[in-house]
Amino acid sequence: MAATVYECLFLLDSNRYARDPHGLPTQINQIIENIDGEILVSRLWAEQKLAYPIKGHRKGVYWLTYFRADSLRLKELNRACQLNENILRHLALKVDPRLVTTLVAHATGQAIEEEEAGEEAGEPVGVAEGAEG
Repeated sequence: MAATVYECLFLLDSNRYARDPHGLPTQINQIIENIDGEILVSRLWAEQKLAYPIKGHRKGVYWLTYFRADSLRLKELNRACQLNENILRHLALKVDPRLVTTLVAHATGQAIEEEEAGEEAGEPVGVAEGAEG
C-alpha cells in the first residue's frame, strides 16, 4: 500500500519538556519510526497556557510533525501515543497530496517561489487583486 503524508500535532507535558527538551522529540520520532514512518519535519510549534486543564496540566508544549507512513499502521501510532505518559494528546490528519510540498516548506521555514505557489493553488501568476482582465 502506498504511504500517505500525515500532519500530527502532539500536546506534550511542559514540565517534562523543560527538563528534557531533546528527549521528548526523540521519543516522538521513535514512535513514528517504529511504524516504519519517514519523518519529513518535526519541530516545536508553541508552548502556551491551555484553554482548560488536561490531565491536571495548565500549560503544554505543541510539537508539529509531518511524516509519511502506511495508513494501516496508524492504529499502532495512536496506541503508542496513548501509552506514552509524556504525550497528553495528539491528532494526526491526512494531508492532501497537492499541499505536501507547501506545508513541509512552511514548517521548515523555507520560502517557496511565488510562481510555484500560484500554480499549485490554480491561480494565475502576476495578476493583482481586484484587477480586471
